[in-house]
Amino acid sequence: MNRLDVQLVNSQSPYKVEEADDENFFEFFTEHDVHYSVGFMPDDSLMQSEAYHLIIVNVDNRPSPSDRKVKDTVLAVVAEFFDKNNTTLLYICDTGDGKQRLRSRLFERWFSAYSKKALYTSVTSSVVDEDGITNYATIIVRNDNPRLVEVVAEFTSTISLLNQKP
Repeated sequence: MNRLDVQLVNSQSPYKVEEADDENFFEFFTEHDVHYSVGFMPDDSLMQSEAYHLIIVNVDNRPSPSDRKVKDTVLAVVAEFFDKNNTTLLYICDTGDGKQRLRSRLFERWFSAYSKKALYTSVTSSVVDEDGITNYATIIVRNDNPRLVEVVAEFTSTISLLNQKP
């Protein structure tokens, strides 16, 4: 992954973003003093092609009031990721607290409101695991990615395989 430019992120972000200890992660605090971390980890579990997990964490797990600036800050980080990397971004919603569907819908709403969404292809799907828990996954790929069709087909095929009952 190519390193992101935090100054460029901050030129588009309403909250001041700083680099975290891990060079692929960034942090910011909201006006309600909620601490967020946004970053990218290489993925080799769901996608065979080059892909990165988008990680969004409320670090202190504090209640966070609805705040448009959080969306705009996260999207500024994602935009810089795609400016520097023409690869696949994978967002899988955490299932630890049973709010994965809510997170998936929130992320879909954020991305659908993104002013440059026409530059990307986004596909969301769900997988029911062996415990009956529904997991949600979204891929985002730039439309000018030469492997766009292949990546979408791979994601769709993988989701289909994971949803087959043994």
